[in-house]
Formats: sequence, C-alpha cells, structure tokens
Amino acid sequence: MYSATRKIRCLLVDDEPHALAVLQAYLAHVATVEVVGQCYNAIAAFGFLQSQPVDLMFLDIKMPQLLGTDFLKSLRNPPKVIITTAYPEYALEGYELDVVDYLLKPISLERFLRALQKVQNQEPATVPVPSHADLQAPASDPFLYFRVDRKMVKVMVRDILYVESLKDYVKVFTGSKQLITKQAISSLEEMLPEEKFLRIHRSYIVALDKIDSFTQACVTVAGKELPIGRHFKHEVEQALKS
Repeated sequence: MYSATRKIRCLLVDDEPHALAVLQAYLAHVATVEVVGQCYNAIAAFGFLQSQPVDLMFLDIKMPQLLGTDFLKSLRNPPKVIITTAYPEYALEGYELDVVDYLLKPISLERFLRALQKVQNQEPATVPVPSHADLQAPASDPFLYFRVDRKMVKVMVRDILYVESLKDYVKVFTGSKQLITKQAISSLEEMLPEEKFLRIHRSYIVALDKIDSFTQACVTVAGKELPIGRHFKHEVEQALKS
C-alpha cells in the first residue's frame, strides 16, 4: 500500500513517442507519481517488470509484436493498469482484465486525473491526486520531447513561440530553432498548458506571452502575422481581453 512518503511507481508503455510525451507532460505535474520507465512495446515492458517494482502501468493496446491486452493476460501478478488507446472496441476486454480505467486518445487532462483518482480510491492510504486547479503551477520547468530525424529533441515549453499544422505534421517555432515532427496539432494542444497557449486557428497555436500585437483578424508573434480562424474568434477575443 502506498504512503505519504512513497510515490506511486509508474511505467508507461506505448509505441507512439507523442503519446508517451502526453503522459509524461501530465504526470510531470503530479507529485505523488514517479515515472520509473517507459517502453515502446510489450516485450520491453515485460523485461522491465521483471527487473523493477511497478505500482501502476499506462498501457497501449495496438503495439507491434504483441497486443497490450495479450501482454496483460500473460502477467501473473500485474500492477494496476490504466489502458490508453485510440480503439474503443477493446474496452470490454480491458475491463474483463480488471483494469483500473480505459482512456481513449486524445486524452484530456481532466479525464486523465479522474483515472488517477480511481487508483487512489483503490488504495486509501495514497496521497490525494491533485485536481486540475492544483496543476496550474508546476514545480519544475516543463519541457516536451519531439521526434525529429530519428532522435528525440527536447524543447522547453517556455521557449515555444507558436505551432503550425502541416497536415499530419506540426512545425514548432522557438526563438532559436524550428522543428518538424509527425504529430496532429490537436494532440500537441493537449500537451501544452492551456493557461499559456491559445488555439487561434485550426492550423495555429500561439504562446500568449509571446504575442506582440493583435487585431480582429490576426496576431503577431516574433514579427510573423498569424490568422485568427473564424470559428476561434470569440475564444481568442475573450482570452486576449483578459
């Protein structure tokens, strides 16, 4: 049973780097959980579980070599499991395997925290999982990893000026570099702190503190004019006025 002095030891298992990055970003704000490892497939996760104690595992289903559900069936004494997947058709099988919760991608922060709350409810001695309001001031300087040319590149969140969607890719602009990575802009939007970033267009997300000027039609960031989408005008107006 967990205590106020021992964190929940958590393993992340997913073959998609950006999915792992979302979980890492969310968990970076939760002081009661410690990420002890991440694996890109079930085979690697099996080896990790043999070598280290794990209290909670976030587990994807559709992975190469072995499905997450088949992997879970093979474990004699599995840790608590929260399934993360884009495929709702596996929900019944997941619950038959007695998982704590079943999260459908893209995963919102609020839904993520509810899943962690279920873990706490199963262990009364656990330190309470923080609410969304508690996460507005993270203890450490947040960062994200992006896969670029077969390597993971670290980007501090504070350095991001804006993000541009390029169909199945996004282009991340910072003060010193530009990165292109295969990821939907909607999934990156979930990873960025909502109090610091604003979706102004289906193709653009901007850092609020990097906006130099704005009109009803566009915002200017680092000398670049970015259009405000028709369906985003009201939200943008409210955010910039406040």
